[in-house]
Amino acid sequence: MPMNLISKTIIKELATKASGLDNDQGNARLKEIVNRLLYDLMIAIDELDISMDEFWAGVGYIGEVAKANELGLVVPGIALEHFLDLRLDEAERRAGLAGGTTRTIEGPLYVAGAPLAKGETRLDDGTDDGEILFMEGRVFDTAGNPIAGAIVDVWHANSFGFYSFFGPQQSPYNLRRRIETDRDGRYRFRSIMPSGYGCPPGSNTETLLAKMGRHGQRPAHIHFFVTAPGHRQLTTQINIDGDKYLHDDFAFGTRDDLIPPVERVTDAAEIHKAGLNKPFVRIGFDFRITREVAGAPGTVVHREHAVAA
Repeated sequence: MPMNLISKTIIKELATKASGLDNDQGNARLKEIVNRLLYDLMIAIDELDISMDEFWAGVGYIGEVAKANELGLVVPGIALEHFLDLRLDEAERRAGLAGGTTRTIEGPLYVAGAPLAKGETRLDDGTDDGEILFMEGRVFDTAGNPIAGAIVDVWHANSFGFYSFFGPQQSPYNLRRRIETDRDGRYRFRSIMPSGYGCPPGSNTETLLAKMGRHGQRPAHIHFFVTAPGHRQLTTQINIDGDKYLHDDFAFGTRDDLIPPVERVTDAAEIHKAGLNKPFVRIGFDFRITREVAGAPGTVVHREHAVAA
């Protein structure tokens, strides 16, 4: 069919009627959003000459993604989650908020309720023979003052690229902990080095990416929420330097100042001091969080999370 078959006036009227903007009932904000999305979608159908077969294939695809619980993969995979971060970055800049650690995507694999430890803890259950990791740092405000009692909520994949509560069975809350910083704002944990991973083979997400000429791989990384009373929640992650996909993350999660140095320790005296009998890895990373400011856009995102069984 030819493109641009329908006048913009007719499309506007149809979207207005369908979204309920022509009545004073219902939720005004919802109607505003639905109207804009409907209008833009109808314009795209008309201007791109999207066929009925293409349209219903798209509807079917969204249905399959929802049934497979893959929306949390597709959204970062098409850069929407990163785009939301970019918007929040700019909104904070305009509100005069600066100096905090860079945020990046949360991803779909957080599980609330991890055990809480004071100061330091061990994340792994000892069943994964991966590289041992010691990571530590401090939580500061943007003036450089350490924050005692901040909560560092950390989670990451095992050396095979799987998270507890997802994929092959792991012990509950393996590689997931909350750490309350000490009086100097310090946190420390022992774990194992995570592996990068990809979208499940044959998944709807992988299928879409392949049709766009893209892969579905993520570099190794470690997720964090950092919170403290009177401060804005930080959602971020560090990426493991040297990973093949470090700057080619399908989820657009890598940001340059979230790539700390990775120190591989092979000195026998250092190994002995750490109470180990083999080399290990050290990573240091400090977090800076901004104070809460009235009227600034919120940083706590209310979204569906998996629940521990």
